Amino acid sequence: MKLKLSLFLMALALIFTGCDDKKPRVTSATLLAKPSVYNLKDLSGKNYEVTANKSGFTISGYEDKVVILDFFATWCPPCKATAPHLASLQKKFGDKVLVLGVLLESGKQNDYVQKFVDKYGANYAISNAEDNMELSSAVAKNINLPRSFPIPLMAMYKNGKYYTHYIGAIPEEMIESDINDALKL
Repeated sequence: MKLKLSLFLMALALIFTGCDDKKPRVTSATLLAKPSVYNLKDLSGKNYEVTANKSGFTISGYEDKVVILDFFATWCPPCKATAPHLASLQKKFGDKVLVLGVLLESGKQNDYVQKFVDKYGANYAISNAEDNMELSSAVAKNINLPRSFPIPLMAMYKNGKYYTHYIGAIPEEMIESDINDALKL
């Protein structure tokens, strides 16, 4: 009986780990070999060029800033709760920090996303771009998360290097403390 169960489980594993037609994942080796560039555009039309490097990601024009990439969805309750706190931190730290919301919903119009911004006080840059999903996969791989990760996910970088990340709703004070520490680097 145990032998049959073992054979059945091995066969099942082979079936579910077979080939797929998905794009190859970005790995640390890929990040080292050839930088990937992701073009994000916020709701006001401003462009953000995000470049993967061996230790994280840089955003053109924000290389020496603390950057928080906030991966979110408009339907997500913790994302709704986190938005005003991220706006508060953006306001508090000004040009020392860039909070960049990265929408993980395809096909949403900017006016729909703007309603989320208005309702939940997400007064920081919000990207609604085609490259959002690819960037989310690259960031997840960079910080050793599965390709499909829980949201919200916030990843913090300083000088293009990974600093820390958060999954779920996180107290504003905790993020603020980490920003202050990252600014000392």
